Amino acid sequence: MKLILYTKAGCHLCEGLQEKLETIQQTPDFPSLQLEIRDITTRDDWFAAYQYEVPVLHVVKNDILQTIPRPSPRTSVAQLEKILRKYL
Repeated sequence: MKLILYTKAGCHLCEGLQEKLETIQQTPDFPSLQLEIRDITTRDDWFAAYQYEVPVLHVVKNDILQTIPRPSPRTSVAQLEKILRKYL
């Protein structure tokens, strides 16, 4: 499973979600989870698309991007794992 997280520096919501995803990445339940972090300030097209939306999380399945609805900042790691399982 490959996840793409669109983020930007100084975004506390982004940092929190990234930390939770990195924690999940270390668990035995998601051994093949790949997490790609994309800073929207590095490309104009990403910035135009996501400047008011970050963090934005996509799952890549069969070369198709599917947006995962943004979880609440209060979502626990266990709850986030449950959300990700829906996209496996």
